[in-house]
Amino acid sequence: MQFDPQGVAPDDLSHAGAVVDKAIEYMIGQNIAPISVASALLGGALGMLARSLDDRGVAQVLRNALASVESGELAQMRGPGPGPGSM
Repeated sequence: MQFDPQGVAPDDLSHAGAVVDKAIEYMIGQNIAPISVASALLGGALGMLARSLDDRGVAQVLRNALASVESGELAQMRGPGPGPGSM
């Protein structure tokens, strides 16, 4: 696994993302609730991280994810208007 010059994203991240997107499409097509899909993917991702990184590394990935939420990055994916849990 090679990292980009900033040491952020592996070369195969795009491919992995495409595979996950197809898995999500499949699960939604099977009428699995979006929250169940997301929970299963998150659980699988945490398990993979735990097998690949030490606790500090996993915590850093989670901090980066939280920073994306807090900066509004995920809200942009949702589209216009406030989402659930907005104040």
